[in-house]
Amino acid sequence: MTRKYFGTDGIRGKVGKSPITPEFAMRMGFAAGTVLVKHAGMAKGERPAVLIGKDTRVSGYMLEAALEAGFSAAGVDVMLVGPLPTPGVAYLTRALRLQIGVVISASHNPYDDNGVKFFSAAGAKLDDEVEAEIETQLDRPMRCKDSLQLGKARRIDDAVGRYVEFCKSTFPQSLDLRGLKIVVDCAHGAAYHVAPHVFHELGAEVVSIGVSPDGYNINDRVGTTFTGTLSKAVRVQAADLGIALDGDGDRLIMIDAHGKRYDGDQLLYVIARARAAESDLQGVAGTLMTNLALELALRKMGVDFGRAKVGDRYVLEMMQQRGWTLGGENSGHIICLDKHTTGDGIISALQVLAAVRSSHSTLAALSRDLTLYPQVLFNVPAQRGFDWQRQPMIVQAVRDSERLLGEAGRVLLRSSGTEAVFRVMVEGGDRKKVNMLARRLAAVVARHA
Repeated sequence: MTRKYFGTDGIRGKVGKSPITPEFAMRMGFAAGTVLVKHAGMAKGERPAVLIGKDTRVSGYMLEAALEAGFSAAGVDVMLVGPLPTPGVAYLTRALRLQIGVVISASHNPYDDNGVKFFSAAGAKLDDEVEAEIETQLDRPMRCKDSLQLGKARRIDDAVGRYVEFCKSTFPQSLDLRGLKIVVDCAHGAAYHVAPHVFHELGAEVVSIGVSPDGYNINDRVGTTFTGTLSKAVRVQAADLGIALDGDGDRLIMIDAHGKRYDGDQLLYVIARARAAESDLQGVAGTLMTNLALELALRKMGVDFGRAKVGDRYVLEMMQQRGWTLGGENSGHIICLDKHTTGDGIISALQVLAAVRSSHSTLAALSRDLTLYPQVLFNVPAQRGFDWQRQPMIVQAVRDSERLLGEAGRVLLRSSGTEAVFRVMVEGGDRKKVNMLARRLAAVVARHA
């Protein structure tokens, strides 16, 4: 499907530039509301309802108001929860039996980016067909409902408390976190008033950083994209572990007591290993970016592995198609379908902590058998949808790189689904060779993109 507005994770861009403008957000709300009214099947006199949450970006106020106006004009009631992690919105949409959930966030991006993503009534990302229908409606003129049919808006005051209790419910009743000192980095984002409470109420001593959002500091030298601050804090505080979330709370990176960083692949392995020991874990879904070492380690355990396209929506699709309950990305998106309908940084951390506590071990010991292959990634500025296979020089450079890597490595080129960049990834056993080939290949792409 050719997308005009939607990427792999909703609609995202620079604030003030199309499509992240108040005018577009209002039209988006109206279009999504119109499609929602069409499919809701409500009884006579009832209106469908939407839940709107956001992260802590200053632009969230503007986009929230515009979306609210658009939905109301389409005859949809609006429930507002303010800053709440993306998976929290997914949970409450399902728990409150609402028809759709909306998150205003640009995830791990800087504060001057923002975006909009949707969840279905079941708490899952919208199907491609529904997004296509919304895009079609976006190109049609707005026709506001008459006053009797307009939607109303109200705030839900206990959203944070509900979500905190839900997160805690995914941790085994037989375990607790007493005796653990954990530094929690909330990236000055949507989890700032949620995550520390979850881990504290399960018994951990919690030191919080990245919990002072001002609208401009989200992801600024904190969170999953910059774990140096967390690593330093773990060492200074003599903590057992560090937990890093991103701006909207759906990604997870962890740090051990020695300051070592554990990415999504390593954490996915720890969870998979624990589940394989306790029950029959049939398979794990990853992406084209998943480290080859994880695939080999899982197969050694007798666990099947599949690679989906990059993007948690595609990981989820593969999991559902194959009947698997575990999957994720090396960026830190981890999906535990037996716990939640979408990726959740807090819940993923709790699954890792459950493995640590039940085994009376450490994160380092549990991941010792997984040695990641060196993987180098470059982001090259390029128009979205750039087709590298139409560029003979790039095609030849890829072939040359693959020949030099042999069977112990691989090359991956792809357009980003969320940014105007082209990603060049090289993976293999020899770090020096991988680095050299990645730089060379990125330079070729930059000349022809």
